[in-house]
Amino acid sequence: MGNLVWHEYARYVSLIASTYTFWAAYWGFFYRKFFWDFVGGVMRNPGGFQASNSNAIFVTLIVKAPVIQIVSLFISGFMVAIDYPLPLLKNTSLQRSLVLKPVMLLFQAFLALLFYQGTNGALWSMIAAACYIRALMLGETMAEAKENRGKGGRA
Repeated sequence: MGNLVWHEYARYVSLIASTYTFWAAYWGFFYRKFFWDFVGGVMRNPGGFQASNSNAIFVTLIVKAPVIQIVSLFISGFMVAIDYPLPLLKNTSLQRSLVLKPVMLLFQAFLALLFYQGTNGALWSMIAAACYIRALMLGETMAEAKENRGKGGRA
């Protein structure tokens, strides 16, 4: 059996997590719910849980105006563009950076944990970030593909 290449595994998990978070942020526009409203919230007979006054900023940023969903949509779209990679970003230092990716994934996970639809994407974003951190600890690097430049896929 061969060795596990951690940054490749993390890339695949990050693609799935970012795609899931992108889709969750899209649905978060239509079904707006602050996920942590049950902490300190009040149960109303008609209406279910209502968030406490201490969570008013989150209710404003998620329910009244979907700011968190919009930022999460942009971050997850950026992560898909880096990990897939977008032709504009292919073979750039931004695409090869193993330090930027876990930072962006943890920020994506933090934002996705705030709204209801993003909790699963947040979990997988944290797993992908942990795998990227493991790749950094093992000293893995993504080599620049200079030898492939200009070949254009011809045999």
